[in-house]
Amino acid sequence: MDRMPEVHRLLSLSGSSEILSRDVSIEELIQQMDQSGTDIVLLSAWCRPEGWVIDNDEIAEICNKFPKRFKGLATVHLTDPTKAVRELERAVTKLGFVGLRIVPWLWNLAPNDRFYFPLYTKCIELGIPFCTQVGHTGPLKPSETGRPIPYVDEVALLFPDLKIVCGHIGYPWTEEMIAVAWKHENVFIDTSAYKPNAYPSALLDYMKGFGRKKVLFGTNYPQLNHVECARQLSKLNLPDPVLRYFGHKNAERIFRLESK
Repeated sequence: MDRMPEVHRLLSLSGSSEILSRDVSIEELIQQMDQSGTDIVLLSAWCRPEGWVIDNDEIAEICNKFPKRFKGLATVHLTDPTKAVRELERAVTKLGFVGLRIVPWLWNLAPNDRFYFPLYTKCIELGIPFCTQVGHTGPLKPSETGRPIPYVDEVALLFPDLKIVCGHIGYPWTEEMIAVAWKHENVFIDTSAYKPNAYPSALLDYMKGFGRKKVLFGTNYPQLNHVECARQLSKLNLPDPVLRYFGHKNAERIFRLESK
């Protein structure tokens, strides 16, 4: 497809747990980015209770090789609080990462659990957002940790200075997620793991109204293809100002980034 117009350029939140473990190369991803008009992709490290899948240094290596195309989202071993805080600080101050991402269902610990609290404080100190997952789980794990109410709501009340980016829209609690984002200045939604033709109508209505500055584009690559997502996004006929905020301006502001 043709490159998207400059005002429609994208900044994508992607997963990365499979980029290095499957036959998916970074060069292929960059080709997709170029074809879809995606300037920057945020790549996330992954850690499970059993250990690291992709550590922060592996993500940093990719970001350092292509500094204008990739930025890192750190993760930590959640249940080792002292090491977790130290690792987060290292990832941001030494490796240049722009956020922390933890997927609650991996740990079966909701975001209001005590293990997260030192990390929230450190995120505020470092001026970075906390990225998490909301909604049901695709894997056969309990979905309870993905409920926006009460969990994200409680965290936003306790930590009003913490920017919270909630990935995967929140289905089947989409309207709960929208309500929490509407309620709290510091809560945002990203659409990773959902193709644009599957965005709920309630979310699209929110984006066109009060939520213009609250929703971020994402793919969860390699789960979703950037080219196909861009093609579907262009068919939503979003007004240009809405598309600019959704496509890149919100992410640039929240993660303190600059697209090319």
